[in-house]
Amino acid sequence: TPKMLTRKIKLWDINAHITCRLCNGYLIDATTVTECLHTFCRSCLVKYLEENNTCPTCRIVIHQSHPLQYIGHDRTMQDIVYKLVPGLQEAEMKKQREFYHKLGMEVPGDIKGETCSTKQHLDSHRNGETKADENFNKETSEEKQEEDNDYHRSDEQVSICLECNSSKLRGLKRKWIRCSAQATVLHLKKFIAKKLNLSSFNELDILCNEEILGKDHTLKFVVVTRWRFKKAPLLLHYRPKMDLL
Repeated sequence: TPKMLTRKIKLWDINAHITCRLCNGYLIDATTVTECLHTFCRSCLVKYLEENNTCPTCRIVIHQSHPLQYIGHDRTMQDIVYKLVPGLQEAEMKKQREFYHKLGMEVPGDIKGETCSTKQHLDSHRNGETKADENFNKETSEEKQEEDNDYHRSDEQVSICLECNSSKLRGLKRKWIRCSAQATVLHLKKFIAKKLNLSSFNELDILCNEEILGKDHTLKFVVVTRWRFKKAPLLLHYRPKMDLL
């Protein structure tokens, strides 16, 4: 029977798989080293890699000079951690809100959206509202359609200035854009290639502070690691791809 197949596992038994080796806390903004697949909190790993180029767990060399280009956000792992640890996501959202309020900054859209969604869910239970399965499925379908059409407008946003630093390419007519912090450098390459009518986005390099950015880096990661304490917008340069020997 289904009851017999159910097995309870204590959180303590899996803590080693969902905690960061650097801070010994539960993973927040989980980030994985692509070379060995070990995962850490993004802030912990970025701080560690400022002075090291090896994995904190297995000590394998990530990259001799640019280890930050070989790590990536692990959304699946973060979702698992939030589902397994009660109250962790809500506590993290609260900390982020308090952080932005302390700095006098507007709370990012993704935090607002999650807060609003949680509040609506609680209100429906307080009012004793119950819905039939048919209505529930219909509403779920409508909500999913709205999310699909949202185009990430509710995400945390990043302001960017795209400048051309090569005489071989023309500049963009509108070089200031605002987009989701979860967008990647690859998305920007495709955007620029389309605007400039280039045959392939692979012909481009995008740089920040004269350093070539990895295509899988999210804009949030670029801001945190390369534009820390600097004012918006995030200044990025593009140029024809250079083959490095």
